[in-house]
Amino acid sequence: MAYLKPTVSIIVACYNSQSTIARTIDSILAQSFKNWELIIIDDCSTDNSASIIKNYADNDSRIIYLKTSRNTGAPSSPRNIGIKNASGLYIAFVDSDDMWLPDKLQQQIQLIEQNNYDLVYSHYEKVNNKYKRNGRIIKTRHKTTYNDLLKSNHIPFLTSVVKRSAIGETLFKNIPQEDYCFWLDILKKGITAHNLCKVTALYRDSKSSRSANKWQMAQGFWNVIRKHQNIGLLRCWYYMINYTIAGFLKYIR
Repeated sequence: MAYLKPTVSIIVACYNSQSTIARTIDSILAQSFKNWELIIIDDCSTDNSASIIKNYADNDSRIIYLKTSRNTGAPSSPRNIGIKNASGLYIAFVDSDDMWLPDKLQQQIQLIEQNNYDLVYSHYEKVNNKYKRNGRIIKTRHKTTYNDLLKSNHIPFLTSVVKRSAIGETLFKNIPQEDYCFWLDILKKGITAHNLCKVTALYRDSKSSRSANKWQMAQGFWNVIRKHQNIGLLRCWYYMINYTIAGFLKYIR
């Protein structure tokens, strides 16, 4: 089947995801919105991920398999490769163990085009290691400005769709909490992100992905706002308090 130039470029960084990547790809294939390309960047996986992805790519020309020249050990470089190779008007991100609900792209692209938004996101649902749904809905702000985002990351990565023109030359930095810094760099341009206010994605809440080391997460947050956003010390402490409260509320959900 031939497709027009894709409206949405979907970027997935992958490393040793043989047990989950098929679910992620299947959820994208099931989208009611069909005008997309899926760029999967393999960070030199040592398991069967590559052959799984290539099998999908062989059967659907919208799926593009790329591989890093060496293992980078972090998603930043693979995502940047994806951005540089994207040809869509919009960029969407999802991790290799998460899933989208069928109308995600359709609803979000409609929201963007009806309102001329630059960046949209949505609520999501946490599922367990076996993708069992149990109603753990994570809701976030109706809209998010740069100052809102400094307090806590209100933009769930797996739900995001952003105009390619809004990204411009912005890329992911190779630091902890790289997605948070990426959104800050974009919103710093004066952009406001808007929430669809519907659940559009499933986040796999495995033990290994629970960010068990909260101290490292806090250090990463501090590093982003202090070093990479050049926020003054007193304001940093203010945002740190907000971050801690938001983290606690998220943890107890």
